[in-house]
Amino acid sequence: MNAKKCALKATLIRSVALLALAIPPLFACAATAQLPGKGVDITPIFPTIAEERFRGEIAMAGLKELGYDVQTPKETDYPAMLLALSYGDADFTVHVWENLHASFYEKAGGDDTLVKTGNIMPGVLQGYMIDKKTADAYHITSIEDLKKPEIAKLFDSNGDGKADMTGCNPGWGCEVLVEHHMKAYGLEKTVMDNRGSYFALMADTIARYEQGKPILYFTWVPQWISSVLVEGKDVVWLSVPRTDLPSGKNDVNTLYQGKNLGFPVDTVRAVLNKEFAEKIRRP
Repeated sequence: MNAKKCALKATLIRSVALLALAIPPLFACAATAQLPGKGVDITPIFPTIAEERFRGEIAMAGLKELGYDVQTPKETDYPAMLLALSYGDADFTVHVWENLHASFYEKAGGDDTLVKTGNIMPGVLQGYMIDKKTADAYHITSIEDLKKPEIAKLFDSNGDGKADMTGCNPGWGCEVLVEHHMKAYGLEKTVMDNRGSYFALMADTIARYEQGKPILYFTWVPQWISSVLVEGKDVVWLSVPRTDLPSGKNDVNTLYQGKNLGFPVDTVRAVLNKEFAEKIRRP
């Protein structure tokens, strides 16, 4: 790796760490030089999703460069992750979704015990996708098209007449929205929301696509699946007839390129235990 690439890599690592702890960018160079974390233990906590782990690894690498004594990260599901941060059993994470995990955040104590800091990953999309071949052949553009039995049967993989959709893992937060949508858009009679180990189910979904069979699945972007099933080439987003969220707060942005995906366009945030945040910010 040449010097320029090494410098860019180092800058990225430090930037994620600085975002995680909300050190103002203006002082990033000075803070890095002074090793502000020297003598400070910091315990990360991450979700139990290998595909999400990389952000945490980058943050840990950056924090080590800033002098922090980074402890072995803890792993759990999202609600327990926020509770652990609230109780001080961990110090920070870089995996909290602003909208999707709002109820988890509030139930864990909200701003009384937690602090949201840097925008780690803005512009995250969620929604429903089908293969482009089937979409074009049957003029399928909306999730409501799946209310038609003859359309739903195209995606039936077990012979029950319902469309089989790869859904969201229980405990991630998105499963609540998907189940709400099944009722709100009148899909319960024609669509089966298959929930379990998401990435194992998606492996089967990708295999079906490679066999030339129709596929229907919930997903979010960015993540690696979007590089295997490429939007516009292999798959397309389905629109929803209206924004309808479980909270009833429907005045959020759910649009992507003029298409209503039904999920808020989200931002992944860093979150710290409030007492820890106040300690590291003291002069």
